[in-house]
Amino acid sequence: MSVEFIARILGSIAMGIGGWYLGIGLGDYAGGQRPLWGAVWAGVGALMGLIITPFITTRPIKEMRSRMSQVSIRTMLTGILGLIVGLIIAGLISFPISMLPEPFSQFLPFVVAIVFSYLGVTVSILRQNDVVSVLGSRFPGIVKEDESGKSNGRNILLDTSVIIDGRIADIAHTGFIFGSMLVPSFVLNELQHIADSSDGLRRQRGRRGLDILDRLQKDPSISFRITDMDVEGVHPVDDKLVLLARQMRCPILTNDYNLNRVAGLQGVMVLNINELANAVKAVFLPGEIFDIHIIQEGKAVGQGVGYLDDGTMVVVEGGKEHIESLLPVMVTKVLQTAAGRMIFARPAKQN
Repeated sequence: MSVEFIARILGSIAMGIGGWYLGIGLGDYAGGQRPLWGAVWAGVGALMGLIITPFITTRPIKEMRSRMSQVSIRTMLTGILGLIVGLIIAGLISFPISMLPEPFSQFLPFVVAIVFSYLGVTVSILRQNDVVSVLGSRFPGIVKEDESGKSNGRNILLDTSVIIDGRIADIAHTGFIFGSMLVPSFVLNELQHIADSSDGLRRQRGRRGLDILDRLQKDPSISFRITDMDVEGVHPVDDKLVLLARQMRCPILTNDYNLNRVAGLQGVMVLNINELANAVKAVFLPGEIFDIHIIQEGKAVGQGVGYLDDGTMVVVEGGKEHIESLLPVMVTKVLQTAAGRMIFARPAKQN
């Protein structure tokens, strides 16, 4: 039996009783049959209670709970602090206002309290980063730090693709990611659904993602947690993630190209693992010489292909005859593509 159903029954009973007494009163006023009037109005009251009770009880409470679950603790605390400051200012201003002649002394203090409370909450939430920074510098204990000394003031949302990819565990372990990594429960549910898939490859990817989460959670040097914050009324996981990032004003960590574009269009900061991987690849300039192990033929005639330790493809002109050998090559051209960086080279002249 749901809470809404119980509320409907109780509302129906309460309004039915109210309708009975209203009907009795109307019957006395009209000079008609009191029981008949009472029964009719009791039925009308019971029906109205059955229909409108959820709209004035359970549904507003559910909506309030949904909105509160989307608000971070940081935003909530700064809002409460702003409310306190606003009430203090309103109290100082209301004292001289209360000495004004009536009716100003009666309603103006209340209006001042409402206005300054609203201004205090709004300003503190809009400038919450500055408020936390000032409080953190004055009172270091307010900005919580983990055992490794890293600040947890910044949140980063992880999407499903970057968890399955797996590289995030190694990157986080190096300490290059500052802040607390958050995995919303709806992302975890999607990952579990993938792990339970009937498709073997898909199931394997989902289980690898769960293993990565377990590794992140057990690493004491990484600030990581799973959050129950959700976005009501939205079903696609990527849409929920973007809306949650906008509400929390935090970036999304992903390697999904489409999510990257959509989040960027909506003003959400995106940290892309693939862009990071391309940025940290070794840089070679035309004319530089290095050794490369040729492993296969290239697409063009006589070409050989090898790979650097970071996965960069090296296409060597005339390298076909050196397959399965280590060859000194000289860079002739470096090409940056959407898929990554490619290096074109030719065998270096032996001195």
